[in-house]
Amino acid sequence: MSNHDPISDMLTRIRNASQKKHTTTTIPGSKMSLSIAKVLQKEGFISDINEEGEGYKSQIILGLKYSGKNKFPTIRSMQRVSKPGLRVYKNTRGLPKVLGGLGVAIISTSKGVMSDRDARKQGIGGEVLCYVY
Repeated sequence: MSNHDPISDMLTRIRNASQKKHTTTTIPGSKMSLSIAKVLQKEGFISDINEEGEGYKSQIILGLKYSGKNKFPTIRSMQRVSKPGLRVYKNTRGLPKVLGGLGVAIISTSKGVMSDRDARKQGIGGEVLCYVY
């Protein structure tokens, strides 16, 4: 079965695994999924990234982070913004601040996938992929 929106599939897998308090989750490998995972790791939402396999059989294994003795998930919410049916583009001044700067918006720009803070620093806009907080 083909997946028409691999980014939303990735976000759903991470969301489900963190709700069930799994230590890792596996997602199908792609360049976009890997770059989103690197942004999430840089922002401190996931602990580690491992790649397995080659070509179309590649998979990315993400280590999820939890806080406190009750293992409260670091990722509280993940929302897909730009969908295949409705793309959402913002310029530098229109980039959103998620929860007043506590969360992160992941932006696909001409210089690669990055967080909203990095895009503001570089003065570029792009497609708003998702919100994470």
